[in-house]
Amino acid sequence: MNYTLQHVPERTGKPRQSGITMVMDKGLSVREIENMIEVAGEHIDVVKLGWATSYVTANLQNKLDAYKAAGIPTYFGGTLFEAFVVRKQFDDYKRLIDKYQMPYAEVSDGSIELPHEEKCNYIRELAKQVTVLSEVGSKDAEKILAPYQWIELMQAELQAGAWKVIGEARESGTVGLFRDSGEVRQGLVKEIIHSIPAEKIIWEAPQKSQQVWFVKLVGANVNLGNIAPNEVISVETIRLGLRGDTFSHFLPKELL
Repeated sequence: MNYTLQHVPERTGKPRQSGITMVMDKGLSVREIENMIEVAGEHIDVVKLGWATSYVTANLQNKLDAYKAAGIPTYFGGTLFEAFVVRKQFDDYKRLIDKYQMPYAEVSDGSIELPHEEKCNYIRELAKQVTVLSEVGSKDAEKILAPYQWIELMQAELQAGAWKVIGEARESGTVGLFRDSGEVRQGLVKEIIHSIPAEKIIWEAPQKSQQVWFVKLVGANVNLGNIAPNEVISVETIRLGLRGDTFSHFLPKELL
């Protein structure tokens, strides 16, 4: 940090098991990546190349090299996994991960119908090759899972070998964990946390109000995902109680 402030919550250090900030790259150029890393690299734990953007992104290898040089791991969005699976090209997907030396892979079923045991088998298979993140929840706003279903799915996927499970919200933050207004399904989240260790979950929370809510609920070292590149610094200040939304949350009562 650039100077000293008292009563600031302690943040975990890299490589983090909790307090993870996952950034969504929807098509950044190499220069944009370098600019982001210059000011926010120490706060970025992993970068997801959103959905299947890697299929059409120019200079893909150069982008991955820029992240690798900064010590920031990357992975392809879960929709790309689904695009390969639905076309019966899972072996091609595994070869793709090897080709680009991806340290992570995301297994999801937000856009396709996939029996859950089959999804768990994909997790088991990929876990032999890379670190697996599995996403729970549908991209279809009409598909609403009961809390016990979220919990059962998450538990099974962790047991299958997922390092973390991701709570679906899309880049918009208007499905899955959230209502179409962006409001958190608070009862759902609290029931999940009651049964699944918080450090095992990455909550997709692209909107500021969602980030604030999770920091207040779980603490500075909550895992947050789908963070926009230009919001990384903002999220870090929210975590530290240095933005108005969480300003008094971490201060002792005698200072208030």
